Amino acid sequence: MRLFAAVLPPAPALAELGAVVDELHALPGADALRWTSRPGWHFTLAFMGEVDEELIPDLQARLARAAHRTPPFGLRLHGGGRFGRRALWTGAAGDLDTLRLLAERADAAARRAGIPMEEHRRYQAHLTIARARGEGTPLTPFLAPLATFEGTRWQVGELSLVRSNLPTSGLPGEQPRYETVAAWPLEGAG
Repeated sequence: MRLFAAVLPPAPALAELGAVVDELHALPGADALRWTSRPGWHFTLAFMGEVDEELIPDLQARLARAAHRTPPFGLRLHGGGRFGRRALWTGAAGDLDTLRLLAERADAAARRAGIPMEEHRRYQAHLTIARARGEGTPLTPFLAPLATFEGTRWQVGELSLVRSNLPTSGLPGEQPRYETVAAWPLEGAG
């Protein structure tokens, strides 16, 4: 099962971002990008890749403890940028220290459950909104509307374990489907 830990923004926050993304879709060159699907917008905390079924109960127990130890915190979608010439993203503002702490705890939970994780790097909160189809796709025209984007603050109240179902049809534009396997409330008890 292909899994990752995530923070899922609430529907009103996604609607605010959706309004900006709709503007980006109208810009010249937008058809040269693969836009991510709105139901799949999330902040990945720890990407685990393929996880053996027998590891999942321990992983869930460890993620539950991580959520139990982390307090709820304020966050909002904010600004944006690009990763080289590959992807457009929006970022986050608010209690980024607690978001990073939750990401570290999710990563540690996966490692302790026996899941081989990629090399550890400092967490950078981002929500991917589009990917370039090729190296020659210019992303600069899309940056100005993202730079000024300021979403409304919301309270992050849970940690989610999400399954990623990759496209299987081979049809152009098919998106991965995400399903929440489990979620735990943030309780701040540690």
